[in-house]
Amino acid sequence: MQIRRSTFKDIPEIMVIIADAKIHLAAQKIEQWQNGYPNAAQVENDIKIEESYVLVSEESKVVATAMFTTRKEPSYKVIEGKWKVDENQVYGVIHRMAIKASFRKLGLAAQLFKEFHQQLNQQKIQSLKIDTHEENVGMQSLIKKLGYQYCGIIYTNYGDKRMAFEKVL
Repeated sequence: MQIRRSTFKDIPEIMVIIADAKIHLAAQKIEQWQNGYPNAAQVENDIKIEESYVLVSEESKVVATAMFTTRKEPSYKVIEGKWKVDENQVYGVIHRMAIKASFRKLGLAAQLFKEFHQQLNQQKIQSLKIDTHEENVGMQSLIKKLGYQYCGIIYTNYGDKRMAFEKVL
């Protein structure tokens, strides 16, 4: 398996993975990603600004996707709680992580996190922040297992409530 930046050629495979993730979340009665987000335009923009990543199988198939950046997340500026590392410091952010259905439960999300942790360490950035829906216990379980700590509640730019987590690297 290899992690690399996404290309425009990857968009169809990325969108299949995201569509499947939306179905998976809906089946669990989780409202996250049920309102047209994320969409192809969002993924295309992530690729343009070099913030979209894919995990590719030995057969060169895209099996996971995520957005990763060190740009500030505007919705993290206000939190009902407290970040571990001051919001004015540079930090990493993960959004739009999804794993192909047939590759779930194989530790691929943890591989993506490990890659992003390494990138931050190389840049001497000490914090990675992430948010998730309060009913997405699968993601909450993973990030807690990886050492993330709950920091509070944030609201997305479209007003949805999210649980915010952070790991100090």
